Amino acid sequence: MRIDDFSLSWPLLTVDLAALEHNIARVAEVFTDAGVEFAPHVKTHMSTGIYRRQAAAGTWGATVATPGQLREVVWWGKVGLRTRVLLANELTDPREIRWLRDALDAGEVQEAWVYVDSSEGVALLDTAFAEAVFPERLGVLVEVGVPGGRTGVRSVAQVAALARQVTQAGLRLVGVAGYEGPVASGTSDAELEAVAGWCADLRAAGARVAGLVDGEVVLSAGGSAFADVVLRELTTPLTDPAGAAVATRVVLRSGAYVAHDHGHYRRTDPWRRLGAGPLRPALTVWGQVLSVPEPGLVICGVGRRDASSDIDLPTPLTVRTVDDGGRLGAARDLPDGWGEVTALNDQHAFVRVGAVAAREICPGDVVGFGISHPCTTFQLYRTAYLVDGDEIVEPLQLAFH
Repeated sequence: MRIDDFSLSWPLLTVDLAALEHNIARVAEVFTDAGVEFAPHVKTHMSTGIYRRQAAAGTWGATVATPGQLREVVWWGKVGLRTRVLLANELTDPREIRWLRDALDAGEVQEAWVYVDSSEGVALLDTAFAEAVFPERLGVLVEVGVPGGRTGVRSVAQVAALARQVTQAGLRLVGVAGYEGPVASGTSDAELEAVAGWCADLRAAGARVAGLVDGEVVLSAGGSAFADVVLRELTTPLTDPAGAAVATRVVLRSGAYVAHDHGHYRRTDPWRRLGAGPLRPALTVWGQVLSVPEPGLVICGVGRRDASSDIDLPTPLTVRTVDDGGRLGAARDLPDGWGEVTALNDQHAFVRVGAVAAREICPGDVVGFGISHPCTTFQLYRTAYLVDGDEIVEPLQLAFH
């Protein structure tokens, strides 16, 4: 089956098989060589077809962001993907906490870790897990935030105080965690140094709670845009305030790496800085030229409902003619500067092109667009298509609700 099959229509999201496999293998190799564990953030794609490939390359488990995603990933165990899960967020709904307790007791998931950043959050977990059959299957991480950021406590002293509350409640403290993304938006020396500073705070928090953790202290961070800094800083030997060595487990949660992109993650690509070579953009959104209504303006059937626009607008990559039967012709890769998407409506892209480009494209042609920020492109579809060229290797069901 091909992407121009009669049963399909534009716009269409494809995932290049070779790029996907390259990215999965490259990151797994980097993390293995660094001696860290990996819990890829599956909120990026919410696809069993993609996570199965990630798990085969070696993972601790899967990371999710919401209780709904947590339920979905636990359900994946019914299709052969029984795993551990890290909820990289606070769990404050009593209904969801009781559900997780019951799922752990029933063995539907091997182990689950969750964040806390408040006394109230600890109390909610305590109330539900006081009745757990296997309370040890729940791990608790104190989240370290940043001033002006989102969740997470704001100081090492607060981390230590909350960690004591976790253990006093009889819950299993496993370590500390957080997300370095809000610290920097680029890769200047100053921004990378700011990320290193955040990592130092996370390490300090880990050192402060070491005496409350049975075994190695988990230090968990994101690791997508700044994997080089996170790996360098978090794998440095750690000592507690008394100078004693602290055994640690570094667990990274990179998600967007699996698809990479033509925008944000290409610009911040830490894998090049690590000397591992670049990742490859895997996603293409295909849309048809609907109109060339005036000189220099091409309107394509790709809008905000079809491609991410939260960081950058889509990038035209290739154009293809279509025959009378709807079959695609050979791809013509577009040079830099060929055209620029200047705006998106719900279902339309405004592409500004030069005079030469305008003569080379007409209604009915199909344009392939690169995207920036794969998470917010995947979520716009219920099915993406894993492809080798124009051939569909596997439909990927995306479990976004």
